[in-house]
Amino acid sequence: MSEQETLALVKRFLEALNAHDHAAVLALTSEDVAHDPFDAAREIGHEKLRWRLGLATRHFDEELADIAVMVGDGGVRAAAEFTVRGKYLATAQGMPEARGQSYALPGAMVFEVDDGLITRVSMYRNPVQWRAALG
Repeated sequence: MSEQETLALVKRFLEALNAHDHAAVLALTSEDVAHDPFDAAREIGHEKLRWRLGLATRHFDEELADIAVMVGDGGVRAAAEFTVRGKYLATAQGMPEARGQSYALPGAMVFEVDDGLITRVSMYRNPVQWRAALG
């Protein structure tokens, strides 16, 4: 893929995340996508990603804002930096009690792309800052 095609793919992925359109997110990723959540070990495949997206949506309402996307030479890798603006909706296991807490934290994602699909997405945010915002 060209750099421009990768840029467009990553932007569509981020737009789908913001719209909570899980079907669109999955359509932009390979069947064996490697997903590195910021708070857990690597998960492989659509089923794991679908489960993770559902879990996140059940407990949090998040929007990615102030997005800047960067694409490496050849379009194989990309990264996005953003602000995660969220609201804690329902208590998640092992987390503080949800009381509708709002938060805004820096975050990033790193992508690998092959044959027109995202094959890896690694998510980053500071878990200490995140827990403190929820605490």
